[in-house]
Amino acid sequence: PADQTTGYLEMIEGLAAQLREITGFDAICMQPNSGAQGEYAGLVAILRYHAARGDHHRQVCLIPRSAHGTNPATAQMCGMEVVVVNCDDNGNVDLTDLKAKAEQHADRLAALMITYPSTHGVFEEAIREICATVHQYGGQVYMDGANMNAQVGLTSPATIGADVSHMNLHKTFCIPHGGGGPGMGPIGLRAHLAPFMADHAVAATGREDRAHAGQGAVSAAQFGSASILPISWMYITMMGGRGLRRATEVAILNANYVASLLKAHYPVLYTGSQGRVAHECILDIRPIKAATGISEVDIAKRLMDYGFHAPTMSFPVAGTIMVEPTESEDKGELDRFIAAMVSIRNEIRAIEEGRIPGDNNPLKNAPHTQADFLGDWDRPYSRQEAAFPLAWVGDNKFWPSVNRIDDVYGDRNLFCSCVPMDELG
Repeated sequence: PADQTTGYLEMIEGLAAQLREITGFDAICMQPNSGAQGEYAGLVAILRYHAARGDHHRQVCLIPRSAHGTNPATAQMCGMEVVVVNCDDNGNVDLTDLKAKAEQHADRLAALMITYPSTHGVFEEAIREICATVHQYGGQVYMDGANMNAQVGLTSPATIGADVSHMNLHKTFCIPHGGGGPGMGPIGLRAHLAPFMADHAVAATGREDRAHAGQGAVSAAQFGSASILPISWMYITMMGGRGLRRATEVAILNANYVASLLKAHYPVLYTGSQGRVAHECILDIRPIKAATGISEVDIAKRLMDYGFHAPTMSFPVAGTIMVEPTESEDKGELDRFIAAMVSIRNEIRAIEEGRIPGDNNPLKNAPHTQADFLGDWDRPYSRQEAAFPLAWVGDNKFWPSVNRIDDVYGDRNLFCSCVPMDELG
């Protein structure tokens, strides 16, 4: 009942006001339950805007190769035609290719979807020119806000030139990220797109700028997973402007700290013109695999023995590991992770130098379980090296419960575990 939601509505509007201030947008739609759903809501708003102007034919969506995989998937869900834009050797959008394709599809250009900073872990230094180019040919700019934790307090999507963007509250604004729980991906929109954002046919959000009553919802509830919004409201309220800016600075500092200390051991694939990364760094494992047969999968499994869940593997570039510490990891944890990665690199060097077999070593046999540790041992390295490779690992040892499984086989060979129909009585 509406009279029982007064406090929630006040909190939601307060959070929306905070997000408007942070992003520079004129309107906030609180309905999307995830970043991907925010993408969908944002593109639908763009298509509605074009349709209202009689531009039903504008259906082309430009997407850089550095984009999140959800971007082309979302565009296709909206019935748009995806045109891929190339990136240069430094991971940036190829401006020449972008301009050529924007001009080529000028009459049908609907939007550009771009992530800033990019998924390659660099700030697109030509981002304003990129946005201006799309606007020149009548398109709108959708900014994937997945990496907005490297923007808050320093810049904003609206300042850069975006027309609509989603914000992952479950990343940038403190709601737990992952684990299968509810997420939120509200979108911010410029004034000209605001009338076309998602509303709710059954329970209207009370907005007065709707293009028409009852236009489509993207979630079952008018304000998405509203029960988790107080987390972001409290986080922003307690942090304040200074705290949010500091969190952004620390997120960028953490990523550069990791990149700086690991680049002597693993090539950092992309850096900006100043030799720095943005909020994450991509470690290139392909040269190691070519020389030793050790892959990013082996490193990921070996990290379990050191007590770490591996960072993102083989995305956005196959054969790499992407490290994104955000602002939440303290220096002690970063130092332990760096020490683990350096130790693993030394284990790989032992393979390179022929001191240990390439097919029977701590990486290929990782992860090591208690059963391995306590059972018979006939390996060219010690139990200590397997389970306690660094002194501090024993302080809080995590024991993997099983040895390595064939991940790809499991992904490609699905089976049903349902109760047979004849047993349902």
